[in-house]
Amino acid sequence: MLKIQKYWKVPLVVVNDGEVIALAASMSLNINSVLGIAMGSSEAAGFVNEKGNITDRLNKLAFVPVDFNLSAPVNEWSGDYGCGVQYFSQQAVFRLTAKVGIEIPQDKTLAEKLKYVQEFLEKNDDRAIKIWQTIGIYMGYGVAYYHKFYNMKHVLILGRVTSDQSGEIILNKSKEVLTTEFPELAKKIELHLPDEKSRRVGQSIAAASLPVIKK
Repeated sequence: MLKIQKYWKVPLVVVNDGEVIALAASMSLNINSVLGIAMGSSEAAGFVNEKGNITDRLNKLAFVPVDFNLSAPVNEWSGDYGCGVQYFSQQAVFRLTAKVGIEIPQDKTLAEKLKYVQEFLEKNDDRAIKIWQTIGIYMGYGVAYYHKFYNMKHVLILGRVTSDQSGEIILNKSKEVLTTEFPELAKKIELHLPDEKSRRVGQSIAAASLPVIKK
């Protein structure tokens, strides 16, 4: 990193992608105490504290167990079962397609497979709707569990799994779970989806704000 900074003569900071997600949420929504969760090929997460600062903790929630059922899916890297990546990423979508009876062509890339399933959602296919409703249920319980470790007042969800109406389904179902199962937490925590502009450039703006520019 220091060699790159010296060669290009530009301010440079290396930060986990999850932290940038949380910082982008804090900046775009003008809020603090926010947990950002990006659902893409994996689960990226970061936290901005009550003072509006990212922390020095490593928020690798993809590898944190959220399901303690012994029959929960096993993470192929760590060997642990019930990890967040299996519930808050495209892996959850692919796992649930088999349960609802949607077959995905195997000659597609992972991104193409996700888009393929989301096309069923665009057609209001009940099977696809159930997939994203289930992920929303996961998220509701997941937020309640994450609150044990983060004093958050806001949660921002984004990523390819939340594209178009997918995000609204996840958001509405997770709010329903919080309200029904954890009414006290539902009063303390607000869930958000970024607008289209923030989804596209919000992280870039936040990342650019990180280096200290010396005059």
